[in-house]
Amino acid sequence: MSSAEPRRIVLFRHAKSDWPQVSDHERPLADRGRKDAAVAGRKLADTGIPFDLALCSTATRTRETWKLAVQELAQRPKTVYEERVYEASPGELIALLNETPDDARNVLLIGHNPGIQGLAEVLASAAEGDSGERMNRRGFPAAAFATLSFDGSWKSLEPGVATLLGYWAPSD
Repeated sequence: MSSAEPRRIVLFRHAKSDWPQVSDHERPLADRGRKDAAVAGRKLADTGIPFDLALCSTATRTRETWKLAVQELAQRPKTVYEERVYEASPGELIALLNETPDDARNVLLIGHNPGIQGLAEVLASAAEGDSGERMNRRGFPAAAFATLSFDGSWKSLEPGVATLLGYWAPSD
């Protein structure tokens, strides 16, 4: 793989969760969330991105989202369940991504709002096509994902260095 090839990161918000009498961290997916997670997995597969690494929050709803979505991918990437993704701010998520080994070209981050949407907004200085407009109009509903690219090492990831390549959200 050429060192000139940009890195790609997909920021994926967990699917719709249920609200049973459990702690926020332990909330499972709702029926709609299970359906949307599988659809999002098919849409992730359609991107054709060969993911090297998936960083997933330890919350139940993110783990369930990833378990359903990854089944749709042609190849399962190495998955790391990372406690620091839960309730993380965009700055905390950037700090976590800065630790990514440089042999990982394409990373999927499965997390929560407002951190995931905020991260997409602060990283992207430009957008291809209408992806930025669609993301701004729709926000970042459950099971949505944004695809970004940037040049350089993971240590160089900082606000404004990425281009928003695409955005997808399930239909309501």
